Parts: sequence; structure tokens; C-alpha cells
Amino acid sequence: MVVPSILQRILQRKSEEISAGQSLTSMTELAAKAKDCAPTRGFENGLRQALASGPAIIAEIKRASPSAGVIREDFQPGDIARSYQSAGAACLSVLTDRDFFKGDAKFLNEARANSSLPVLRKDFMIDPWQILESRVMGADCILLIAAALEQARMQELLELAKETGMDVLVEVHDEAEMERALILDHDLIGVNNRNLNTFETSLATSERLKKMLADEQLLVTESGIRTTADVKRMQGSGINTFLVGEAFMREKNPGYALKRMFFEDE
Repeated sequence: MVVPSILQRILQRKSEEISAGQSLTSMTELAAKAKDCAPTRGFENGLRQALASGPAIIAEIKRASPSAGVIREDFQPGDIARSYQSAGAACLSVLTDRDFFKGDAKFLNEARANSSLPVLRKDFMIDPWQILESRVMGADCILLIAAALEQARMQELLELAKETGMDVLVEVHDEAEMERALILDHDLIGVNNRNLNTFETSLATSERLKKMLADEQLLVTESGIRTTADVKRMQGSGINTFLVGEAFMREKNPGYALKRMFFEDE
């Protein structure tokens, strides 16, 4: 399995973060805390409920990215979460990676406290310790990136997340990774339209990979959704579940940007 260079750097840093975290809080301690957490909000169910009447939007709260740098200077996660919910988002996604995306666990806490929507913890999961950390953090769903994980570890993390009550978004970038996701017998699949080697985006990636899924499986198209025309294109291919961040984060009012992109014809 060849891991793109930017992802290699991120995963190396994750390993260091996990080691530091484990020295402060053990797996046993995290597991005990996880059992005391309130029930999760049902991330996949929230998407499916939204799909019954229109598009299902995972609205992302993201301060920066390695490819774009700082995206939003005025960054208030709670305010953004409220604006997304009022505009019709089905779920939220919050970046918690510190070094590469300028995220933080507190951003997830603030977003969840200011809305009733289920929240995805957007980070780079490589160890069971992070899964329990995510549950304690308040996540309703975690992201597993196929490009970052060997098959056995991906299966292990998926099962642990489900045991704790969280949903899982398995992210793929190409046909080979989709084949690996299908082995998991899992219904919530994210297709990232961004090439991790070149950072270029192509909506054709989602269009191609959609054909590999069964009807009951749910494809979330990620990256490169910037205009109403992009939305219509995806919908024309039978894709109606979207994860959008950067296009909203660059607007003064993220919620209004969401409403304009997805619901202006209503």
C-alpha cells in the first residue's frame, strides 16, 4: 500500500500525538469514560432522514487545510454550527487535527453544544486509542481513510467505533480503495474527489465509484463541490449526499452559502 507523501507526514505526527495522549490517559481510562457518555445522535440515520425529502448535507467546520492554508480568519465554531443547522444541514463535520488543519477538540465541543445535529470528527484515525478518545470527545461518527490504513486495522477500528455507538464514514479515493471498503460490508462510504498526490479535484471520481455500490449503500461525495452546478451534476448521477466545507468557510455567512447552494430553487 503506497501512502502519499503529505499523508505520510500527517500520520507520523498522529503517531506522536497518540503516544503523548496515552501517557496521560490510558485505554482503560478512556473506555470507562466512553461508557458514561450520553447516547450518540445517529449520524448515518440523520443523513438518511434528510434524503427522504431532499439532499443530505454534511456541513464542515474547517479553519485551514494543507493545500489552501488558512481558509477562515473569523472562526467561531458555535456560530457556524448554528448557521448550518438553520440552513438545513443534516450533519456537521469538524476538523480536530491541530498541526495541518489548525483544528482542535474544543471546536467539536463548541459545535455540538450549539446545535442538535450529529457530528463527525474529521481527523486521521490510526489507533484504537483515538476511537475511544473520539467517543469521549463527543463525536457521533468518525472518519476512516482507506489510504491511511491497512485492511486489518481498518476493520478493527470500524468494529470498535460501532461497539462504542458511533457511526463510521469510510473514505476512498479510487477503485482499489473502494474494493477494500466493500470488503468491510459497510454502508456509509465517502468518496474524496481530491487526488492526494496532486491535490487536484475531479467530480468524475464520485461518478465512477458510485457504480460500484449497492443500492442500500450511501455514497457521500467529498471535495470539489463549489457551485449549484456541481450539486446538479452529482444529483444527475444519483448522488444526493454531500460533504462541503471550503466553499462555505470562505463566505461571510456559511449557513447562507449552504442554503444558496442547495435550496435556492425551493
